[in-house]
Amino acid sequence: MHHIKKLEKLPPKREEVETIKILRQLSKTSKVLGELKGIAKTIPNQSMLVNAVALQEAKDSSEIENIITTQDELYKALSTNSNHSTEIKEVINYRKAIFLGYEIIQKQGFLRLSDIEKLQNTIVENDAGIRSVAGTVLKNDKTGEVVYTPPQDKKEILDLLSNFLEHFNLQKSDLSPLINLAILHFQFESIHLFYDGNGRTGRILNILYLIINEMLDNPILYLSSYINENKAKYYELLSKVNKEDEWEEWILYILKAVEITSLRTIEKINSIRILLEKTIELAQAEANKVYRKELIELLFENPYSKIEFVVQKLGVERKAASRYLKTLEEIGILESQKIGRETIYVNIELIEILKKN
Repeated sequence: MHHIKKLEKLPPKREEVETIKILRQLSKTSKVLGELKGIAKTIPNQSMLVNAVALQEAKDSSEIENIITTQDELYKALSTNSNHSTEIKEVINYRKAIFLGYEIIQKQGFLRLSDIEKLQNTIVENDAGIRSVAGTVLKNDKTGEVVYTPPQDKKEILDLLSNFLEHFNLQKSDLSPLINLAILHFQFESIHLFYDGNGRTGRILNILYLIINEMLDNPILYLSSYINENKAKYYELLSKVNKEDEWEEWILYILKAVEITSLRTIEKINSIRILLEKTIELAQAEANKVYRKELIELLFENPYSKIEFVVQKLGVERKAASRYLKTLEEIGILESQKIGRETIYVNIELIEILKKN
């Protein structure tokens, strides 16, 4: 039997998490993240961004757990009332949890244990809560070998948790929030608080942490797509910190993930902004009678729109709403699709931007 190394409390030794390599990468990452924060402000309606990026994240984060869906299925699910598969439900619940977490920190500026439980409960739709049965181990899917044994004793779990939260909510630490992000993400995944949903809950905590520390204003940066592309490395480095306290490579991995994801998100935002301007110009030129700023914003908030959405947002009759959408379809801004009994109007070019990684 291998000797189980106890999970240490935070913080780790400063010299292990602030090496020259880490500081070098940190300055690159900070610069790009700062750019992202600035560029995000250029989109007139922030919920366009948050909606678009959150759905992508819900899909990618669930994929890490082998819950596979397509973007089209998801948009359809959000805009129709039909019965959804378990996979779709899980992804939609994850998206709900992102918005819930964002709401909580906007209200109070920090997280409590009960908030984290709420997030996990929203994701997995059960309230089993914190692990209290010993015997949870993490195994390699392929070989069945035990990769990691998280703390087993409930008292120890709660003790590590309150230490985690103290550091999570600590304002103005000496360490860069980005280095702390990597440390906190490692710690949360290692405490392995719940029977199910630890990874997804932990990935939502990442973005909330960046917002609490004013590195971003909105939940628009997620690391799941990067982790998906470099999944083996992610687990390998997590395990190296657990077994050998090897922090450097893990922190570099997370900093790199933030840098690359920020660059991709900047590119996405620029494309959305150009498309938005183009769409407004086209609607004003060719459909001036139905042009409304709110109408165009709606098509960017909900790339799959329908008559009800227009009725709600613009406060018009169904007949007018239907005319608006049909007119925009005639000039090529939207494309209609029948899903069951409903007609959905799709902002095709926007969907293309969102799908591109």
